[in-house]
Amino acid sequence: MRGDMATEGLNYDVAANHGHVPVMRERMAELLRPQVEKAGDNAVVVDATLGAGGHTRYFLDSFPKARVIGVDRDKQALRNATERLAPYGDRFVGVNARFDELGSAIAEGGGDIFDSARSAGIVGALFDLGVSSMQLDQADRGFAYKTDAPLDMRMDPSQGITAADVLNTYSHGDLARILKTYGDERFAGKIASAVLKEREKEPFTNSGRLVELLYDAIPAATRRTGGHPAKRTFQALRVEVNRELEAIENVLPVITGALAVGGRAVFMIFQSLEARTVKAAFKELTTSKTPAGLPMDLPGTAPQYKIVTRGAEKASEEEIAENSRAASVRVRAIERLEGKPEFLPPGGRK
Repeated sequence: MRGDMATEGLNYDVAANHGHVPVMRERMAELLRPQVEKAGDNAVVVDATLGAGGHTRYFLDSFPKARVIGVDRDKQALRNATERLAPYGDRFVGVNARFDELGSAIAEGGGDIFDSARSAGIVGALFDLGVSSMQLDQADRGFAYKTDAPLDMRMDPSQGITAADVLNTYSHGDLARILKTYGDERFAGKIASAVLKEREKEPFTNSGRLVELLYDAIPAATRRTGGHPAKRTFQALRVEVNRELEAIENVLPVITGALAVGGRAVFMIFQSLEARTVKAAFKELTTSKTPAGLPMDLPGTAPQYKIVTRGAEKASEEEIAENSRAASVRVRAIERLEGKPEFLPPGGRK
């Protein structure tokens, strides 16, 4: 089934998409199409942020010969997506892991799909960064500031610290740092001071109390013009709890190393800090190591990758009108020009 055929029946209804409408799915397939179709029966795509499985389903419909390895650290999300994708049989395999662990998962995985990936490399990979609509809409996970819920925010609820742990145990300096660095919060120091004062009375457990604190800490003039006062703090806590920036930094050498020649890795980015990280890595990978001033690349110094997208692509106005969460996405893609695929642990350390 070609991509234009796969768009038949395409809709943006949340319920029809199992709680999460995949953003720019047609464009994602278009970016991956050249090498996926060229590889034929050997085409293995990685959906590194499986979620509800919407992008994966679209890829499987668009590329009838391709197989997909879906990665998600959220066990429940993985189970749900695997059930929905059961009609595709052995064309889909799910992996429970943080996405920077995908190299190790493929290196150690058993079955035809992993054998093909190891022998031919990955022809396409998608990273839809940030928190999914499903998690935002699950009140008991604590991601959303509009609902009073336990301050958890873990994408994998079985391990790691919670947002409440961060608020109740971090020093003033560490709290201010993560709020400033991960949330671009202008009033990071003031908020950190308020948190330390409040937690002396009683530890933080639920989001409602934190939201009240933020309303009090952030000046009224800023609240009127800067969006919801809790947005930046909740983003910063989520990034810290899930070590999101670390995972992105770690996976960049892993996925670029795993690509087949002609294979592409596509990143859907929603936050400025993520954007800077991906952009810097792409620049490094696509820049010649030949000293400036020489007329041609010295042997072994030519870049092994090229950038596919012009700058950062955005969703169309039509899609944003149908799916408001597409408004902030920025897309960057990179393609491998030469080299042999290898499957490495987080950070690309051999």
